[in-house]
Amino acid sequence: MADHTPTALTLDSDVAVGRVGEDRRNSDAVLPAKFDLQPRGEGGDNSQEWLLTCSGNWNIGGISEVDSELQDLDLNRCKAIKIDSTRAISFDTAGAWMIERLRLEAQAKGIPFEHVDADERRSQLVEVIEQKKVGGKVEATGSQGLINQAFDNLGRATMSAAQDVITACYLVGASIRGPQMKAGRRGGIRLKSIIHHLDQMGLRSIPVIAVMSFLIGAIIAQQGAYQLRYYGEELLTVNLVGILHFREIGVLLTAVMVAGRTGSAITAELGTMKMREEIDALTVIGLNPVGVLIFPRLVALIIALPILVVLSDIAGMLGAIVVSDLYIGITPQQFLDTLQSGISIRHFFVGLIKAPVMAVIIGLAAAVEGLKVEGSAESLGRRTTAAVVKAIFAVILVDGLFAIFFAAIGY
Repeated sequence: MADHTPTALTLDSDVAVGRVGEDRRNSDAVLPAKFDLQPRGEGGDNSQEWLLTCSGNWNIGGISEVDSELQDLDLNRCKAIKIDSTRAISFDTAGAWMIERLRLEAQAKGIPFEHVDADERRSQLVEVIEQKKVGGKVEATGSQGLINQAFDNLGRATMSAAQDVITACYLVGASIRGPQMKAGRRGGIRLKSIIHHLDQMGLRSIPVIAVMSFLIGAIIAQQGAYQLRYYGEELLTVNLVGILHFREIGVLLTAVMVAGRTGSAITAELGTMKMREEIDALTVIGLNPVGVLIFPRLVALIIALPILVVLSDIAGMLGAIVVSDLYIGITPQQFLDTLQSGISIRHFFVGLIKAPVMAVIIGLAAAVEGLKVEGSAESLGRRTTAAVVKAIFAVILVDGLFAIFFAAIGY
């Protein structure tokens, strides 16, 4: 262990002084890391405090010179240790890790530890290393720490959402540019793949959508009739069910169900393909993974969701007819006549217009999360859950925006 002390030089000319100064700077650039350990106070090595002064280059290139010497230090011989890295010529993460290693050793022995440096950036670097070592999070207490953590989480969520939007725009652009593209060959749309996904996403979803919509229509009719009977206007239940189901409930519940059933399936399929490197294999053989995997699913969703919405509206009206007939005595013919005379066709198209937009949102959310899957089953499950949650949230948000827009234009 030695302390680097520059040798005093006396020269007669200013030129010589400048040349020697340059030589010293060049030598400092390659000067290895050194430290000087001095007991402070009385008692020699068993003093109250040790002062360890750093000099030289405490960086990745020079730190190896003092690594073994620092490991040989016997901290049992001191009651407190203080490290001053102000005199270090350069200081990077390697030097910060050396100081962190000494801190951990002192902490394990119950010895007070302190690090000081005139350069605030060096002190912050050591603090960051300590925070990462402790648990990967900035340890802040009090209301100020909670506020900082809240803003940190908000910023990370905002950046993640912005990155998801950028990825979704890329997927849309890649789909429009051309599915199944291959260098030097003619691309095309795989109708067989689209029909297959139509069967999976549309035809096999009909039973659950129909049952759900039937029950929802019945519940709305029962509750509406129960409340309106106090005013003697049970017949208005028909208008209530028709407007509410055609404009909002039918398309919204269908989209939520499709997001949970089909969106999760898309994410799981793409995530599994990525884990098995099948997506990379498509790229290697010259195919566009977006055109082969994502484009057919998006097209199938855009076609299937409006059809499912129409079936949902029909099933919802059937449920309302059954309840109206059994609960308030409105016959099916009377129900249909009232529905036809009191409900404009525009209410039906308002819900139908939303369906393709929601289909695109569900497909893109599922595809974006599927492409984020890493090489573990935990990542696959986490991304599948995130896809469903984000799709449902986006669908509800878009439905609200549509409601505000149609109310503003009086439609």
